[in-house]
Amino acid sequence: MAKQLTPRERQVLKGRAHSLDPVVFVGAEGLTAAVLIEIDRALRAHELVKIRVMDGGRDERQRVLGEICAAADASPVQHIGRILVVYRKRPEDAQPAPSSPRPAPRPR
Repeated sequence: MAKQLTPRERQVLKGRAHSLDPVVFVGAEGLTAAVLIEIDRALRAHELVKIRVMDGGRDERQRVLGEICAAADASPVQHIGRILVVYRKRPEDAQPAPSSPRPAPRPR
């Protein structure tokens, strides 16, 4: 089960998500296994993912958000119009490796 976000955590994540573009689209066929796989892949890569739902009313999109969070073990961050934002912290062993320091400039 995904961690329940505090209001402060949710606010910070909303700020981070503001500049993101949707990376997953839920089309006319709804929430398929392929869409769930893409959401999982996007969460592993980015932690915070914006999803656009193309069809359905507000209640349908709220249901889709719940299904996504349950299937992906993610936390809901935001639902505005057709845009859903979900978050799942990367496991510590999946964190990107820190970049190596820049080499010293060569003497001329």
